[in-house]
Amino acid sequence: MTTSISQLTTLFIVVALVCAFVPAFSVEEGEAKTLWDTCLLKITPKCALDIIGVVFGNGTITDACCHDLVEEGKVCNDTLIKYISDRPHLVAKETQYLKKRDDLWTHCVSVTKTA
Repeated sequence: MTTSISQLTTLFIVVALVCAFVPAFSVEEGEAKTLWDTCLLKITPKCALDIIGVVFGNGTITDACCHDLVEEGKVCNDTLIKYISDRPHLVAKETQYLKKRDDLWTHCVSVTKTA
């Protein structure tokens, strides 16, 4: 029961983050829904938070989350991180975030190749 509540709480946090970020993007409503349907649902809420933590902070990521990220695909990951980094309060460090995104991708691809 505690695990279900924890997973539900994590899912709520991810949904709240997406709802906070998606309306600020210069993206058509249909495109935002497509991103949600095709990209964000391929990874667990915990992994989504870990990915955001690595790119926009000093977080860490597990090998299992790396596998989920690679399964999600580079286009989905690149597009979603780019949209988040385009936020007015983040855009000043966009180059740094995009480099961290690319470094994370390279790391995760290497992890999945050795697994």
